[in-house]
Amino acid sequence: MKGGRVSDEEMRSQLRKTRILGIDPGYAIVGFGVVEYDGYGFVPLHFGAITTQAGTDFTLRLKTIYDDMNTVLTTFRPDAMAIEKLFFNTNQKTGIDVAQARGVTLLAAVNAGVPIFEYTPLQVKQSVVGYGRAEKPQVMEMTRKILGLAEVPRPDDTADALAIAICHGHSGGRINVREGKL
Repeated sequence: MKGGRVSDEEMRSQLRKTRILGIDPGYAIVGFGVVEYDGYGFVPLHFGAITTQAGTDFTLRLKTIYDDMNTVLTTFRPDAMAIEKLFFNTNQKTGIDVAQARGVTLLAAVNAGVPIFEYTPLQVKQSVVGYGRAEKPQVMEMTRKILGLAEVPRPDDTADALAIAICHGHSGGRINVREGKL
């Protein structure tokens, strides 16, 4: 047996890449971002937003989100979905509508057999910036830097989804909602 040092590049080529779909839930805009993570760094594969038109019947908006999420899941075949936990502000009507949109997003993932992981905004900020009380512009800029992008993705929901995917990569996938395991 011959000894020697294995280069970082050789080690990285042998690691399994995990494809993560980050989701920032909403009903007007659902941000999504698909990244690959190998334990060392992230590679952005695709990101964007699913949008629905104001004034459209709400059930049709939910159908649009579900159908488009199925397209994202089929196209990119993620190993995991990371999604932001809901945080209710003062407007309960908006919170309920976001919860319904989040539900159809989760349903699409469950039907596709994709494990689901949830993270609080505090966890995302801590993971991406290193400070749980970071401001939104700090998170967006660090997301841009971590992914090596020329500019912060727009809309903001897309940048948030990418930050959620980064959070999942950094966490090692420890919180699986569907299986209830740590």
